[in-house]
Order: sequence, then structure tokens, then C-alpha cells
Amino acid sequence: MSRSFSSAIPRPLLAIGPLVVLLTVFGLLALTTPFGTIDAQGATTGEVLLTVTIIGAIAGIIPVAIGMLWFPFLRDLDPRYLHAFLALAAGVLAFIAIEMTRDVVAYTAAVDRTALAAALAVGGVGATFAVMYAASAWRQRTMASTEKSGLAIAYLVALALGLHSVGEGLGIGTAFVQGDSTLVAVLVLAFVLHNVMEGPTVVAAVARDAETPPVRHFAAMGALAGGPVIVGGWLGSLAQSALLAVLSFAIAIGAILQVLIEVGDLIRFDAGAVLTRANATTFVAGFVLMFLLEDVVGDLVVEGWLAPV
Repeated sequence: MSRSFSSAIPRPLLAIGPLVVLLTVFGLLALTTPFGTIDAQGATTGEVLLTVTIIGAIAGIIPVAIGMLWFPFLRDLDPRYLHAFLALAAGVLAFIAIEMTRDVVAYTAAVDRTALAAALAVGGVGATFAVMYAASAWRQRTMASTEKSGLAIAYLVALALGLHSVGEGLGIGTAFVQGDSTLVAVLVLAFVLHNVMEGPTVVAAVARDAETPPVRHFAAMGALAGGPVIVGGWLGSLAQSALLAVLSFAIAIGAILQVLIEVGDLIRFDAGAVLTRANATTFVAGFVLMFLLEDVVGDLVVEGWLAPV
């Protein structure tokens, strides 16, 4: 969306519009169970994959797309506020990395081959970080201009979030094959709330670029960030494995660590200083927000306060 078009829309509408869409979708999911009675045992492989694909799209792609609707609002922000929002996105990523580290520890402790699981965890984090760091260094050396591309970093953010989303899909796929429709619905509700923050996290870096990229880039980044929920659902429904979960989470952690460095470099490139009062405040705010969305709201759902009908 161009600056001229977005500037014609009242700023409160730009800020509140995506929330209205989110609440509508969340309300529909909370009041009804769109998955019906799950009977994975009596379904063919094709039927299982199709249903998991639909569930994954609802839990992953749709909320990310809703979050990306905040792009016009971010586009018109003063640079210092945009940097603060980038710091908030970094706080979101940091929380996700810590949560996945807890998952890695839990899955590692649950398997018989603990040493193998630990090796996969360390190797997955290290190898992913090294590969992405090398790719980033190569990209910076070969760029034709001295400008730092927000679009390139946005793709890296989408990739990191997408790798993390595989773990979400693993949980959905496992619950599906167990025939637990309530758990599937609970996971979807939690992931919708969780993943809606991934949309602005992805597009925040693009908002500081002079030119708005074509719509195809937004579609590609949304699919890259939310689509892997579907892939994880396939894996979870067909090949349940704690070792696979450990490796998936480890790869995502390594990617997020590299992306955090990229976000810091982007802010430093524009402003010269990363650790300002506003950036520190919004970083903590992003971390706390994800804690509230994932842990507190998730607990309320599990305890029945927000349970779907």
C-alpha cells in the first residue's frame, strides 16, 4: 500500500482495523469448532493431510496475514518510533526463542537417546546460525548499494518465524491423529493469538524502506512465516518423533538468534544507537506481550475460561 493511499485513511482506523478482523476471526473460532468430530483413525492419508492443511492455514497463515494489515500504520511512523517497533519485534522473537529452548529441554529429557537429542539440539542451533550468518555476510558484500535492505531482513524474519511455526504444526498434527478435537481447537485458538503478532514483526523492517515492495512480497513473506504450520502438521500427523521436534526447534532457535543480530544491525544502521530508552522499553513490552498471549491466555483456555463450545 502506498503512502498516499494509507495517509488518506484515519490513523485510528489503520491501528484498530486489524484488531477488528482478529476479534472477528477469534470469536468465530471460540464460538464454533470448524473441525467437526475428528476421526483420524478412520480417515485416509489424503483426508488427514487435507484436514491438517486447512487447520494449519487457520492457525498459521490467516493470523500472520491479519498482523500484516498493520503495515500502512507502521509505514507512517516517525523513524524513532519505527525503530522502537523493530525492538518490540525483537522482544517477540526473543520470547519465542526462550520458549522453544524450554521445549527442546523437555523433549530431550523425554527420549531414551538423550545424548543424540542433545547433539541434534546443539548442532541444529549452531549449524543454522552459521549458515544464516554466512548468507547474510555474503548478501551484504554483494549488495550494489550502501543501503541496508529492510525487505531482505523481513524475509529473514519470516524465515525464522516459519521455522518456529513447524513446531506449532507438530503439536496440531499430534493432537489430530489422537482424535482430540478439543485440544486441536485449543491449540488453534492459542496459535491465532500468538501468530497475529508475527505479521507486524515481519513487515516492520520493510516499513523503513523508501519504496513499498510489490504485493507478491507480502504474500510470499506471509506464506513463509505462517505456512510451515501446515508442514509441521503433516509431520506431526504422519511421523511423530521427539527427536524430530528437537531438531525442528533447534533450527528455529538458531535462525532467530541470527535474525536478532540482523534487526539490531538495521536499527544501528539507521540511528547509530540500538540501546535507547524507547527501544529497551518496547523490547521488554514485546517479550511481556508474548508471555501474556501464550502463557496466560493459553492457561485460561486449558482451564476452561476460554474453552471453545
